[in-house]
Amino acid sequence: MKETLQHTPMRMADQFMESYRNHELYSIWHYENGCLLKALEELYARTGEQRYFDYIQELMDHFIQEDGSIRSYTIEEYNLDQINQGKSLFFLLEKTGQEKYRKASELLMTQLKGQPRTSGGGFWHKKIYPFQMWLDGLYMATPYLTQYGAVTGEEKWFDKAALQLLLVEAQTRDPRSGLLYHAWDESKEQRWSSGDTGCSPHVWSRAVGWYVMAVVDTLDYLPIDHEQRGQIIGIFERLANALVHVQDQETGLWPHLLDQPGRERNYLEASGTSMFVYALAKGVRKGYLSGKFKAIAEKGYQGLLQHLLQTDQEGVLSLTQCNGGAGLGGTPYRDGSYEYYVTESIRINDPKSVAPFILAGVEMELA
Repeated sequence: MKETLQHTPMRMADQFMESYRNHELYSIWHYENGCLLKALEELYARTGEQRYFDYIQELMDHFIQEDGSIRSYTIEEYNLDQINQGKSLFFLLEKTGQEKYRKASELLMTQLKGQPRTSGGGFWHKKIYPFQMWLDGLYMATPYLTQYGAVTGEEKWFDKAALQLLLVEAQTRDPRSGLLYHAWDESKEQRWSSGDTGCSPHVWSRAVGWYVMAVVDTLDYLPIDHEQRGQIIGIFERLANALVHVQDQETGLWPHLLDQPGRERNYLEASGTSMFVYALAKGVRKGYLSGKFKAIAEKGYQGLLQHLLQTDQEGVLSLTQCNGGAGLGGTPYRDGSYEYYVTESIRINDPKSVAPFILAGVEMELA
């Protein structure tokens, strides 16, 4: 049984909200929670359904204490992933006016103010990954910076956010394909980094997905007269054109590794595809991208519905071919090789895929 476009995001969200209460991440301050909460915010904005607001507040209030402290969060990790769940603080502050949400947002900004940086001012992805910028971190922190700037009127954070987007794109972009490598090590000390460029060896779909989502969500709050806004929109268009060339023409989906299309074991993957559909559709709707990308997004979304979304006899939805995760370095050491990426786990209904799938569905219904 195949899903139609109508109401698929709501069906998936309602199903996932119920099951997620039993997920191990529900009790840990974690970036994957933030992905789900962002999707629910968008559903609430489009439908006004109270259950989405209630769920956001319920999940966030597991962590946010009256004094603004955050349970299970530690500044000293200097981990950009830990910023992502904090995006919902602005939503809750606007809706409730409760001071604890403002205090918690300031706590996360305290981390970003002290976040270790590359020589050019780029945030390290984590303290334990010195002088490394990962595309993942752009989504975790950059929209937060710009929304904080918009809420507080502190315009310097717009400049900091723009710097992150432009710097990582300049360092990770492959001049031949126009695609962005997963990460960059300024020190070139890591075994996974190129001695010439410092970049990791491959173009991971979800990493590029994190980047394009960072761009469209950052632009929501970056002032229209910001001097680097046009440049950011320009590189977004350039990257969108590069993505068109690696979209699978038969299915509309994108492969797990974008620089290895058609290679054995390089499967068509749910999270990256969902992220590209969301970013391209939103980019067209907001006027950042040329109208031609609407058809590309539509083709990608139909590919998700037809090839990766399954519905059982009870009507339960399953999003298949979700990459479980991928990173670089650490222990045990992740070398960024082709073999590494294609042997990472493949899951069903992984939060990092379900959340952008919901966002993609909302955008396609708006389109």
